[in-house]
Amino acid sequence: MTIGFSTKLAVAGAVALATLVVGSISRSVAGETVAVSELTRQTHIHGLAVDRQDSSRLFIATHHGLFHAGSDGKAERVSEVQDFMGFNPHPRDARTLYASGHPQRGGNLGFIASTDQGRTWTQISPGVNGPVDFHQMSVSPADPTTIYGVYQGLQLSQDGGRSWKVVGTLPAKLIDLAASARNAETLYAATETGLLRSGDSGRTWTSLIEGAPVTLVEIAPDGALYAYVFGRGLVRSQEETLQFETRGNDIGGGFLLHLAADPTNANRLFAATDRGRILSSADQGRSWASFGG
Repeated sequence: MTIGFSTKLAVAGAVALATLVVGSISRSVAGETVAVSELTRQTHIHGLAVDRQDSSRLFIATHHGLFHAGSDGKAERVSEVQDFMGFNPHPRDARTLYASGHPQRGGNLGFIASTDQGRTWTQISPGVNGPVDFHQMSVSPADPTTIYGVYQGLQLSQDGGRSWKVVGTLPAKLIDLAASARNAETLYAATETGLLRSGDSGRTWTSLIEGAPVTLVEIAPDGALYAYVFGRGLVRSQEETLQFETRGNDIGGGFLLHLAADPTNANRLFAATDRGRILSSADQGRSWASFGG
């Protein structure tokens, strides 16, 4: 491998942002609708989440705001223009979303939350040594008051993001984080050298997959653990066994950067690739099609 995978593959973002032109989406306002295919050519995708109020629709967190997209291929910006670097839905409350990143004017947002599906946002905490800019962030499905974020070390909140503490050093060459659905102290880390697991809130780590970059890790609402292993494809396991089965790599080239699973249908997945495509799968990642046509 000659391409660095750090910070969610910054090269992919640079390529996407280099295509922006005057009058593009970066200058638009909330409420504008754009084709999903056009959206992915004009900005960089930083996260995905299935809308728990309507699982046919997808939240797309980008460098230029949060979008709400449907299978008709149209995406509406629901937020103001700001850079959502870290992005997670609340695992139980359909209206609550969490994020971090940068406001349009520059600086850092700290840890922010929305209780109206992304239309308005409030800073809950600046975080430790903040305001923070969490590029990797995960809300525990086992206990949603437990939230992890990465900024000058691994930070942990156990009160829904109101207060934070640094709990440990980061795994080398970290790409992504996912909190366990079984235990709030269990955490998974995707890195440039493999997949790691911690059972003590990130203080110590053990290896699960070695020898290849793992570009994402995600816990699905049904408790399944997904990871994308470069050169192998999407893999899946139940947390209790940690025996990974390869689902496939039929994504039309490149690799997966972000994954979201439908809470109403365990077979249905959504993904974003390093090439800016948004895909959907109806068979747990064995095959994929473009989302929105």
